[in-house]
Amino acid sequence: MTSPAPWPPGTATGVGSLPGTDPLEASRTVVGELPDLPHLPELPGRGAGADLMGRTAGLLVDLAVEVVPSGYRVTAHPGRDHRRAVDLLRDDLDALEEAVERAGARPSMLKVQAAGPWSLAASVELHSGHAVLTDAGALRDFAGSLTEGLRRHVDEVSRRFGIPVVVQLDEPSLPAVVAGGIPTPSGYGTVPAVPEIEAAQLLREVVATLPTPPIVHCCAPKPPLALLRDAGAGALAVDAALLAGAPRATVDALGEAWDSGAVVLLGLVPAQEPTVPPELRALAQPALELVDRLGFSRDLLAQQCVPTPSCGLAGASARWTRRALALARELGEAFVDLPESW
Repeated sequence: MTSPAPWPPGTATGVGSLPGTDPLEASRTVVGELPDLPHLPELPGRGAGADLMGRTAGLLVDLAVEVVPSGYRVTAHPGRDHRRAVDLLRDDLDALEEAVERAGARPSMLKVQAAGPWSLAASVELHSGHAVLTDAGALRDFAGSLTEGLRRHVDEVSRRFGIPVVVQLDEPSLPAVVAGGIPTPSGYGTVPAVPEIEAAQLLREVVATLPTPPIVHCCAPKPPLALLRDAGAGALAVDAALLAGAPRATVDALGEAWDSGAVVLLGLVPAQEPTVPPELRALAQPALELVDRLGFSRDLLAQQCVPTPSCGLAGASARWTRRALALARELGEAFVDLPESW
């Protein structure tokens, strides 16, 4: 069976965030434990500009945000907060480049993460205090700015490392956007729901400009997988534990994605260290049950399933972070040659 993915069968990767404030240590951990598809670590412990939304805001072209008590807000000109986000990202890329050089082996592909247009627009405020997504003109401007920023970012990273780059768009707020669940500034109301067809169209416009079809990650319950596939996502990233209680339509959408040849990044390793050290077979069980339930051969897991932690690891200990990434790698290796006892 030929793999539809541009990385080797049995590859594992991380979601994004790691604990701590040392970018070189974070990058050495990622490159060491995830040699086939390392990702650019996010270290939100460093504060504003280092988290997902701050880093993404630093990629925007001809738009800028500033830090206010309630989060991020649009500002007329780039200032200290914007420069900090840009500088932190540069430091992170320098650290990852050093870690890859020290490892002595270049991976086949590198993953970078950014907030998707809907989650960004739900998280950044206009001067009025309302979310960007409440203003159609501002929403289009932000989507266009993000599109250009991502294109430049991918070009720069690809040039620096000499390998292809895949973008992971994080859309944790998308289910709330299409369900009308984003709160207004007062907290007493919610922003009107965005029709799914409109949500898919805007996301599609961002996705279409990237050189490699992106991974779209949604760690919320009931992720809108059909919408993400309709928007052109090259791969889906979800938490396996959340699929256990998901509607049949969500699980069927994942099955349709696999049937079409898409790759699924499946969160199988706990983001927080469990009380009892987990066994590899127990961690693999949700993936095994999923392919069995959907009627696929278990061989599919080696080709179209990329094990990951269930979500970001920013809240984990350094010890568990390293162990969680190692377990994800070991799961990928096990999927290539599944033990008969599983």
